[in-house]
Amino acid sequence: QVFFEESGGGLVQHGGSLRLSCVAPTTGGIFKFYGIGWYRQAPGNQRELIARIHSDGETHYTDSVKGRFTISRDDDRNTVYLQMTDLKLEDTALYHCNRPSSVVPWGRGTQVTVSP
Repeated sequence: QVFFEESGGGLVQHGGSLRLSCVAPTTGGIFKFYGIGWYRQAPGNQRELIARIHSDGETHYTDSVKGRFTISRDDDRNTVYLQMTDLKLEDTALYHCNRPSSVVPWGRGTQVTVSP
């Protein structure tokens, strides 16, 4: 059973921007009480947590995206966003969202491909 639905990926040139969205179905629990994270998995690599937002809005980023990516949430829409700027070739990956504290089944993700 898919819990989160990711969207917003695509093909973008190096240095470009994208905004990803992560929507939780209303039947999935009380969204606003959960911390949500954005993960990514590049071919041949393990999935990694790159950004996280707590229920109180506190955010954390892995070093590779710090200063370029911004995670935010809209609890009225059960949605978490990832604004990505200054995209680099190494940002190419399949992006997912989930709850770091209690992971639920993974959704389909959204593919981000950065071209030279």
